[in-house]
Amino acid sequence: MVTKRLDETVRRRLRAGRMLLAGKTPAQAAHAVGVARQTAYTWKAVLDEGGIDALRAMPGRGRPARLDEQQLQALGRMLMDKPTEHGFGTELWTLKRVGVLIERQYGVKFGQTQIWRILGGLGFSVQKPERRAIERDEDAVQTWKRKTWPGLKKKPAARTD
Repeated sequence: MVTKRLDETVRRRLRAGRMLLAGKTPAQAAHAVGVARQTAYTWKAVLDEGGIDALRAMPGRGRPARLDEQQLQALGRMLMDKPTEHGFGTELWTLKRVGVLIERQYGVKFGQTQIWRILGGLGFSVQKPERRAIERDEDAVQTWKRKTWPGLKKKPAARTD
């Protein structure tokens, strides 16, 4: 399955290829599409040998993804559930818990930095939970602040001049 990022990479490569065919230097093409000069030289070699179709068909570089697009989408849906529905003790998702969930579901172990990137790619962001108890009685807290607390505070000693 082709991702949005891959599409952008192919478009960039083809744009540089057209510039190279139009007589631009690899350095000029690299600058125009925002890649390293060496990358443009690699693309030029592929273009010279197999034409624009070879440039379009170039395989992507880097390590292949360990989770495919369908697995990532399923993970996103699972994260919309409460953590307690997946066997965790509280209703708070953490990077560690997401990692455990991924390992349980797909047998793949990621570091916390990669889990952070996966969550960002799925559109999740950091959410800080409120630090208030669910059972908190707001009226009782206000009464305590108004009536009990003032009596507990230390009063300055009376001055004797």
